[in-house]
Amino acid sequence: MVYAIVKAGGRQEKVAVGDIVVVDRLGAQAGDSVELPALLLVDGAKVTTDAAALAKVKVTAEVVRDEKGPKIDILRYKNKTGYRKRQGHRQKLTRLKVTGIK
Repeated sequence: MVYAIVKAGGRQEKVAVGDIVVVDRLGAQAGDSVELPALLLVDGAKVTTDAAALAKVKVTAEVVRDEKGPKIDILRYKNKTGYRKRQGHRQKLTRLKVTGIK
């Protein structure tokens, strides 16, 4: 079994070929191919963590679509003053399909 730990959008994700991963919004269009930097590679019993060897590893993924995350409600309230402030947020995300680990 071959899988890699990649850095995507400030977080680390465990990916294998064929996996679908949701990361922070990338500047690529749907159908484009992107390359993710590998931090660790596991190939059966062999584990690679050496930076020089990982520089040669290419994890490619295809952009499936852009989407938005769930709505987060933010409510600020101060007692006895009548202060209320309501705000919402939806994070912009990109769905990727991993196409290769070489």
